Amino acid sequence: MEYETVDTQVSPTGRLEVLSSSEAAKLSTQGDSALNTLYRNCSLAVLNCGNEMDDGKELLERYRNFDIRVQQRARGIKLDIHGAPASAFVDGRMIRGIQEHLIAVLRDVVYVGNEINGNPKFDLSTSAGVTDAVFHILRNANVLQPITQPNVVVCWGGHSINREEYDYTKLVGYQLGLRGMDICTGCGPGAMKGPMKGAAIAHATQRLKGGRYLGFTEPGIIAAEAPNPVVNELVILPDVEKRLEAFVRTSHGIVVFPGGVGTCEEILYILGILLHPDNAAIPFPLVFTGPKSAEEYFVRIDRFIAETLGDAARQRYKIIIDDPARVAREIKAGVEQVRSFRKEKRDAYYFNWLLRIEHEFQQPFRPTHERMRGLKLHKAQPAHLLAANLRRAFSGVVAGNVKDEGIREIEKHGSFEIHGDPAIMEPMDALMASFVAQGRMKLPGKKYNPCYRIVAEKHD
Repeated sequence: MEYETVDTQVSPTGRLEVLSSSEAAKLSTQGDSALNTLYRNCSLAVLNCGNEMDDGKELLERYRNFDIRVQQRARGIKLDIHGAPASAFVDGRMIRGIQEHLIAVLRDVVYVGNEINGNPKFDLSTSAGVTDAVFHILRNANVLQPITQPNVVVCWGGHSINREEYDYTKLVGYQLGLRGMDICTGCGPGAMKGPMKGAAIAHATQRLKGGRYLGFTEPGIIAAEAPNPVVNELVILPDVEKRLEAFVRTSHGIVVFPGGVGTCEEILYILGILLHPDNAAIPFPLVFTGPKSAEEYFVRIDRFIAETLGDAARQRYKIIIDDPARVAREIKAGVEQVRSFRKEKRDAYYFNWLLRIEHEFQQPFRPTHERMRGLKLHKAQPAHLLAANLRRAFSGVVAGNVKDEGIREIEKHGSFEIHGDPAIMEPMDALMASFVAQGRMKLPGKKYNPCYRIVAEKHD
């Protein structure tokens, strides 16, 4: 099937009007092949904005002739683009927001490739080094701005949700926006777009200018979840672990909507961090919410957490069903506690330095069949480390579902096998089966073929 495409040129603005010869060379087809491929694939993903798709492999194959090249010119650089999705253009001109996203890709790929990777200043083998790298990536993207009132709320949830759940995310976003909250999400469709749309209307209603709709993504997921049009501050982090750290370091509270394995990965990440003894006294508002029809979904999530991580984990969040205004009030009150705490401790409002994030949560996990089989999924370890390993298991399923590299791994070697104690595997199997039954693994209308197999076995 042929898809309509457009060839064009784009001139970046601001700091990216010029690149050094070495920076431009690394992005060329004759330069760093890995960096060039990364830049090409992320650029294609943002140009695919608005197209319903959650398969990174399918996108790359659909536009296999797409190409983007950095051209050095006398008055700066230009991006020569060939074979871009026509949906990114109106009357032959690229949509302004998509052009901004395209330039954000260039900014982040260049910065990470030249300033982070291989730089001895950032010791990525240490927890402090990773956190410092995340800070500098966000600062380079101008995300970290001095503020007098903390107001960034991260909203997590699935890309494949039904209309009622999507409308509910907009209502919650609206209530948060009325209270002056800005929204940060994974930048894709579904529960990542709805809160931003709701908040944008609320900001207009309150005549609030400068509303921020931050989208944090990473190269593995961006092709499957293209940035939605509302995002006005896009950041591409190098991997999912740095993306997750960026969420919790910049946010002042988190709202979780219904989703699938990706949402569970995010829940396990934040609970694992909050369960660390060093973080016990740090306020961090965390609310799970959805419409009345999603009540059973959160019953299952709550049960899974109780059966795997225990009641201590359940104390770190609240479940609020079918009450957007109450969700917003709860988050607003929690953010006030965050402000008082950070003021007392002299911690920055724009970056949560005090939160302890162990290296277990920061090490990039590239799921292979061997690594998935080797995960330590048993209770003979601290709860926060079990959460880290459970997070990796769900991350592997996300990769097998939607990421190009993960899909190819499954096609080549078959389903991932996830081994662990029956006390953990049985609740995990039941939870994932419920996601499949509710259509939360793929977009509506697409058949889901499981990329995993649960194997329960006693831990020695």
